Amino acid sequence: MSLEQNKENAIAFYKMAYEGNPKKAIEQYVGNEYIQHNPDVADGTEGFVSYFERMQREYPEKSIEFVRCIAEDNLVALHTHQTWPGNDEYVTMDFFRFNENGKICEHWDAIQQIPNTSNNPNTMY
Repeated sequence: MSLEQNKENAIAFYKMAYEGNPKKAIEQYVGNEYIQHNPDVADGTEGFVSYFERMQREYPEKSIEFVRCIAEDNLVALHTHQTWPGNDEYVTMDFFRFNENGKICEHWDAIQQIPNTSNNPNTMY
C-alpha cells in the first residue's frame, strides 16, 4: 500500500465510523486485530463498534472536518475539528497503524476541547 492510499483509507475509515457506520468501517478497513489506546473505548473491533454506535445514537448531529493528514511508513496521523451539539468543539489528533496488508490495526488519539477564549489569535489547527 502507498502512503496516499493509507491516508485515504484512514480518512474514509474514521469518517464512516464517525458518521454512524462503524461496522462497515471495520469490515472495509481493519485487519484481524484492532488495538485501541483510547481509555474510553474498549480494545478490539467490538469495543470500537459499540462506542461509535452509542455516539451516533446520543449525538447524531455531530460533525467532523479533516484539517490535515500526514503519513510516514505504516502510520497515518489525522488532525480533525469536531463539532458536537451545543457547539461544543474539539480538536483531535488520531494516529493509525497499518499492517502489512494495508489494513488498520492500531489506534491512538489525543482530544482537546476548544476553549471560548485564547491568549493568542491562532487557531488550534
